[in-house]
Amino acid sequence: MEHLRNLSQLRPGERARVKRLTTSGAMRRRLLDLGLIEETAVMCLGRSPLGDPSAYLIRGAVIAIRARDSRQILIDAGC
Repeated sequence: MEHLRNLSQLRPGERARVKRLTTSGAMRRRLLDLGLIEETAVMCLGRSPLGDPSAYLIRGAVIAIRARDSRQILIDAGC
């Protein structure tokens, strides 16, 4: 059973798997280029002092993603 939520809801130290991108255009292409495809494992490493952006470990690289963009990434945190 999937427990879908968006990536911005992932707390530091939590892991999840990407299920779907709901964005389009250039941002979708950029996220796909970063390796955010279905079933990719993601771990939230932390948030900046003001809470935005957040740092994620994706395919061995640390990537900072803004909250407005991470809300467009659906994840399954029940894995």
